[in-house]
Amino acid sequence: MVTLLRYFGFEEIKKGKTSGSRVKFRNDENISIYMHKPHATGIMKKYQLRQIKETLGL
Repeated sequence: MVTLLRYFGFEEIKKGKTSGSRVKFRNDENISIYMHKPHATGIMKKYQLRQIKETLGL
């Protein structure tokens, strides 16, 4: 997902050690995408993929 978001011009915003599993991405147009890193399996949930598709206009 990180590679895909970078392709669309998003950068990962580091929030320090206290951010835990939360990840924030922002592009040049100040559009932000927030998500949690998937635990245990490393597989994203359907709702996360749906939210990203909507934000990217896919």
